[in-house]
Amino acid sequence: MLDQSALPTDRRSMTTPQAVRRQYVDGRFGQIHLRVAKPDSDSERLPLVCFHMSPNSSRIYQTFLGHMGCDRVAVAPDTPGFGESDPPPSKPSIADYAAAMTDFLDALGLNQVDVMGYHTGSEICVALALQQPQRVRKLVLTSAPIFSDEELDEFRNHYAKPEISEDGSHVAEKWRSHLYWAGPGWTMDHIGVQFADAMRRPDISWWGHSAAFDFPTKDKLAQVPQPVLVLNPNDDLVEHSRRADGIMQNGRIHELPDWGHGYLDLHTDKACMLVREFLDGEGGV
Repeated sequence: MLDQSALPTDRRSMTTPQAVRRQYVDGRFGQIHLRVAKPDSDSERLPLVCFHMSPNSSRIYQTFLGHMGCDRVAVAPDTPGFGESDPPPSKPSIADYAAAMTDFLDALGLNQVDVMGYHTGSEICVALALQQPQRVRKLVLTSAPIFSDEELDEFRNHYAKPEISEDGSHVAEKWRSHLYWAGPGWTMDHIGVQFADAMRRPDISWWGHSAAFDFPTKDKLAQVPQPVLVLNPNDDLVEHSRRADGIMQNGRIHELPDWGHGYLDLHTDKACMLVREFLDGEGGV
């Protein structure tokens, strides 16, 4: 968790967060690790389930969960094969990840939820909303990964299974990539924490990206009838996400030009406000 005492005053949380606890539930691929925060008393608001980007873990939601958990159950699983969750026996698709998240909801007894995704997690949200239309009420997507055929060819090559070098140069290359895409306000400590998750299981860490590049986000997003809010920070998918404009049945894009990766830690209060306004508002967008 990011130490908020190290942040400028205007970036510290203005509310007292709930404790974020960790546990496991069983799913079709084995155990699923999760982080969860809950209000002190029962809430009428739907639980919010958050799916992370690849190749990270639910750690990216640690700070955010504590604050969203003040007025609703807020939970984030590690996608199978990432973080502390058991991996599938072979490379999965986004549909497989979404089906595994149905097991996750079943295990927690969550009959209806709002969902939030980040990059690959956004695609899992879309797939789950189509697989479980009565179960998913609203979607919040950090970025909408819509790629051209040329971009897919480039990304599949760039994010292929990494070669492990004896001199560790593959680690330095990954570190430079994290530095390049670090959002405004990130500290070296913050980057280091996220970097550690990204370096786990290099034999399968590429599975999430591979599944993401095989998922037809544009076509699937156009089929989603539920309300959708796309948060578009200034990161590596900022232009790709704008392609969602005009294709959503009941959605809108909210531009965040001054934010980048790490905004859930650095702008927690404002991020929670945007998400709450959308989830707690009447009807669609």
